[in-house]
Amino acid sequence: MTLRIIFMGTPEFSVPTLMEIVGHGHDVVACYSQPPRPAGRGMELKKSPVHEAAESFGIPVFTPASLKDSEEQQKFADLDADVAVVVAYGLLLPKAVLEAPREGCLNLHASLLPRWRGAAPINRAIMAGDVETAVQVMRMEEGLDTGPVCMSETVAIGDNTTAGELHDQLSGLGGDLMVRALAALSRGALNQMPQTETGVTYARKLSKDETRIDWALGAKVVHDHIRGLSPFPGAWCEMMLADKSERVKVLRSQLAEGTGSAGEVLALDGNGPVVGCGAGAVRLVQVQRAGKKAVSGEDFLRGATLSVGETLS
Repeated sequence: MTLRIIFMGTPEFSVPTLMEIVGHGHDVVACYSQPPRPAGRGMELKKSPVHEAAESFGIPVFTPASLKDSEEQQKFADLDADVAVVVAYGLLLPKAVLEAPREGCLNLHASLLPRWRGAAPINRAIMAGDVETAVQVMRMEEGLDTGPVCMSETVAIGDNTTAGELHDQLSGLGGDLMVRALAALSRGALNQMPQTETGVTYARKLSKDETRIDWALGAKVVHDHIRGLSPFPGAWCEMMLADKSERVKVLRSQLAEGTGSAGEVLALDGNGPVVGCGAGAVRLVQVQRAGKKAVSGEDFLRGATLSVGETLS
């Protein structure tokens, strides 16, 4: 059965779900996305990935700064949708919006709820050292990611998996999961399970203040911090390169053999620098100097002036 759908999403993560919904023949009557933002060197206004994808399908796009206004809420209700599908939209939905579609609103969330409710579940799961996560379809309520779960796909997190890699995996799985949920909804067979009250954690938005690497922490914690922030916004440290201090992003690391003081360069072999932590050590597998492309640790050493025994700040 074809459903009349309002799609609400903004970043690249949301695009596969929109494409799956359109590809399965549903009637997407409108798309809601965040307003265009200044981007690039010229700071020209740039449409969101979902905005551009929706326009390529000929879907009308709306970009209100807020949905709290009664006129915006009426405009939403007048679309006469069966259901709204929400994937990383970026705005809280008022009760009037949640209740406007006949079947309410379904949200795609990238965690094993109730763990990691909120804005940055992929990054937080890796930074916490979680060994598994999920992508889930849930019915939306007024609370932050508190609604009952309808469908779930669990995913293992590898020891060296980065946030970018997990993002892409969950994004693709999410599109497939959502169209299966919509098929069940159209048959009146979409089940739901209330979330438990135990194990609730919140994935607060990433801040610049937490991107700097703290070498005094254990090697596993440092490694999880690096991969949980890769490729964006990127964990970083300062190195003395060409007689000046330079900020360098570390995009990939591995746990390594070695003992030394926190931030001490322990080895400079062909596979990249090995740096001491509060306990243990990590190897810098991929790094990026300011204004330059990301390179392997091996290539980085060819142009760097690091020496064994110096300390990274």
